[in-house]
Amino acid sequence: MAKNFESDIKKIRARARKHIEDGAVTAGYRAHRETVIKLLNEALATEIVCVLRYRRHHFTATGINAQTVAAEFLLHANEEQAHADLIAGRIVQLGGAPNFSPEGLATRSHAEYHDGEDLTEMIREDLVAERIAIDSYGEVIRYLGSDDPTTRRMLEGILAMEEEHADDLVSLLEEFGKGK
Repeated sequence: MAKNFESDIKKIRARARKHIEDGAVTAGYRAHRETVIKLLNEALATEIVCVLRYRRHHFTATGINAQTVAAEFLLHANEEQAHADLIAGRIVQLGGAPNFSPEGLATRSHAEYHDGEDLTEMIREDLVAERIAIDSYGEVIRYLGSDDPTTRRMLEGILAMEEEHADDLVSLLEEFGKGK
C-alpha cells in the first residue's frame, strides 16, 4: 500500500522565517544540539590527535620499509585533517564553536597519542587509534539515528575512511610478517 505524502508549504515557509539566525538548524531538527556539538568536539579532538600522531610517524619512520610506510602515514594524516575540517564545519553549522585549543586536547580525544619506538609499533598504535575511531563513530551514528541525518551521513563517510585506514594498516603489518 502506497504511503501518502502531504506537505503544507505555507507552514514550511512560515517556520523558515522564524529564528532565521539559527541558520541550518530549523524547528525540524530533532537531536539535542548541545550534546551533538559536544560529541563532535570530541571527534574533532580525536581527528587532531590522529593527524599529529600520523605526521610524527611520517617524519620519524626509519628502516628498510620506511619510505613506503611513511608515505602511507602522510596520506592518512591528510585524510584525518580533512575529517577534522568537515567536523569543525558541521559544529559551526549547528551553532557551536569548534574547540581547537591544545589545552585538554588529549583528554577530549578518544584516541591516544603514542610515538612508537619502531615502524611496527607505529603501525600498531595507528591501528589501535583507527579501531577506537571506528567504535566511537559507530556509537555516535547509532545515537543520532534519524534525529540529525546530515551529521550522521558525514560521520558514516568518515567511518568508512577509518575502516579503510584500518585495513591499510593491517595489510602493512601482514606485509612485514608481524600481523596479528
